[in-house]
Amino acid sequence: MNTISVADKSGVASFDVDAQNTFTPACPDELPVPDGLAIVAELNAQARLASVRIGSKDAHSDKALWVATPAAPQFSPVAGKNVDIRWKRHAEPGTLGFELIKGLPAPADYDFFVWKGVELDMHPYGACYHDLGNKLSTGVIEFLKVKRISTVIIGGLATDYCVKTTVLQLLGAGLEVVVNLGACRGIAPESTTAAVEAMRAAGARCVDSADQIR
Repeated sequence: MNTISVADKSGVASFDVDAQNTFTPACPDELPVPDGLAIVAELNAQARLASVRIGSKDAHSDKALWVATPAAPQFSPVAGKNVDIRWKRHAEPGTLGFELIKGLPAPADYDFFVWKGVELDMHPYGACYHDLGNKLSTGVIEFLKVKRISTVIIGGLATDYCVKTTVLQLLGAGLEVVVNLGACRGIAPESTTAAVEAMRAAGARCVDSADQIR
């Protein structure tokens, strides 16, 4: 088994990106990712290798302007500076879909937590910025720098959207990133493969499980 080395634990953070029921078969009418419920053990394993644990959630209103309708179905374009395409209603606060997958800490038990997509006219994918132009920080990068974190181990849902975008944002901030593919699941094989290739091309290192990280 190939392994990779990371910084001393004091310089390592673990990041759970949007590990919510909304992206799992627990919510079949939202945006279920195949096998999405199976990432918990790996997310917890990677957290044991880090000194801080970060999490994020989508937090969307059913009145968001990007919500799909019969006349404007999912994936159809929608006009707006910080939206791109329409999606089914998902991750609404107060619903099962909004909650983290069972077996993960409560949000208050993380060292830093992000809620994103709260504004009706904003639908970010990455957890480091509220906008699509990477200008309005969520505070994640600043938190990591204050904590003197040099390496982030990341997993979550889905590989081909929010995980990929968050990884690229962290790399753009000068951080080393290890993508734990065992803690990720993607929407479709083709887009997931493309996302992994894009993350690697940008400088991320990928492993199949936390056991490969030393």
